[in-house]
Amino acid sequence: MRDLAPMARFGGLVASDLRDVTADPAALDSAGFWAVAVDFEGRTVCARFGDVRPDPQDPAATGARAARWHGPVRTDWTSSMDRQAYEDGVRTIRERIAAGDVYQVNLCRVLGAPLPAGPYDGHGPDIDALGAVLALGNPAPYAGTIRLPGHGVEIATASPELFLSRDGRTVESRPIKGTARTADSFLPKDDAENVMIVDLVRNDLGRVCTSGSVTVPALCAVEPHPGLVHLVSTVRGELRTGAGWPELLAAAFPPGSVTGAPKSSALRIIGELETAPRGPYCGGIGWVDADRGTAALAVGIRTFWIDRGTAGHPELRFGTGAGITWGSDPAGEWAETELKAERLLAVASEVHEARGRTLR
Repeated sequence: MRDLAPMARFGGLVASDLRDVTADPAALDSAGFWAVAVDFEGRTVCARFGDVRPDPQDPAATGARAARWHGPVRTDWTSSMDRQAYEDGVRTIRERIAAGDVYQVNLCRVLGAPLPAGPYDGHGPDIDALGAVLALGNPAPYAGTIRLPGHGVEIATASPELFLSRDGRTVESRPIKGTARTADSFLPKDDAENVMIVDLVRNDLGRVCTSGSVTVPALCAVEPHPGLVHLVSTVRGELRTGAGWPELLAAAFPPGSVTGAPKSSALRIIGELETAPRGPYCGGIGWVDADRGTAALAVGIRTFWIDRGTAGHPELRFGTGAGITWGSDPAGEWAETELKAERLLAVASEVHEARGRTLR
């Protein structure tokens, strides 16, 4: 079985002709166009491409790519934590909050399903085809694909959340906290949770930005997305002299919206309660144009990845989670993880014709 050629799609661009792969984020301050994937656990892959062109995003071409996708059977998805275990985790976090150990923790689970055998034209399942399916069925502002089979990176994201952008020395983050079906169904805890994470992100960026430059241009704005709405805030600052990508990632990673506050305490509790590594889910996924000094890394939510290391048979994985506060209801938090997953799992489990119509 032959490998698919390395490529990436982000921000209206398609990149090919892989030139270099490194784990060193300092390379992002050098030259060239880079696709970047940082796992939640910290594994970093930066891939420089030599050929970067506008992606025409023609509906017919997108439909043709989508037609190559053969997703898992919808009923084959399993979870790293069942409902009982997840709700017990919520109760444990509430106890830790009552004890003063932490204020908020993002509790997540990883879903997986085996991919069918094909046909695949001589290669395995193509993550770029799934990216096209997501573009048709769940468009997102920070959508993208990275295909590096030789380096264990095959990711398609429909992320709605900006982790970090750069335009010269200006950096920005747009944390999401608060999810509901409609704008009138947010709970009081959603606003409180958002403000809490904004403070965390302000502190993170303040470690690498010039004094007094970190601002919050937008707080708890309602933003619609397919099937749900979010509360989104914007935090912005100016990088201090001498600070580059290594310093910025060291200060801000993992993203505050998918960890909790204080971050160190939240990470410790996540390590105690979660039963599977998150991988690309909740990491950083996106692109860096070192020549122009611009970049956009998404928080790796609403993200699929292919794991080819499971008994020699590829599996599709997807993560979902919720932010737990003292005001959390265990059943309600489980329902939020279901809400975040249901549309995406349905989209990824469909089979499409070239023109994008669902066959089943």
